[in-house]
Amino acid sequence: MIIHKETYESGRWFKFSIFEQMANIGSEVERTIHWKKTGDLELSRKAFERALELIDFTVRDQKNKGCGRLKEILRTREALVDHFVYDNEYNTTDEEWQRYFYDFTYAAALQRGR
Repeated sequence: MIIHKETYESGRWFKFSIFEQMANIGSEVERTIHWKKTGDLELSRKAFERALELIDFTVRDQKNKGCGRLKEILRTREALVDHFVYDNEYNTTDEEWQRYFYDFTYAAALQRGR
């Protein structure tokens, strides 16, 4: 089941720059962290599923293939799953993920002239 069906089917996701795509993924990761900290594991899980879906859309985006981006996107997905689902073998923290995605949010804002 596609959660962001309209965004995907309309092709809107593929019009976003890589910075915008990663910033949107970061928003879902931020929600995942927020709901985890408040103890609402169901909402946290749903936000994480949305983040994974957006990563999968980003992987399918042709502009992200063949330029070195795909490797980082897939490694990010792997490390997020490790952090939120498995044993956190990469020893990442919520704060590190927030800083990582903040950079994309900042870059997207600069790109839009903000």
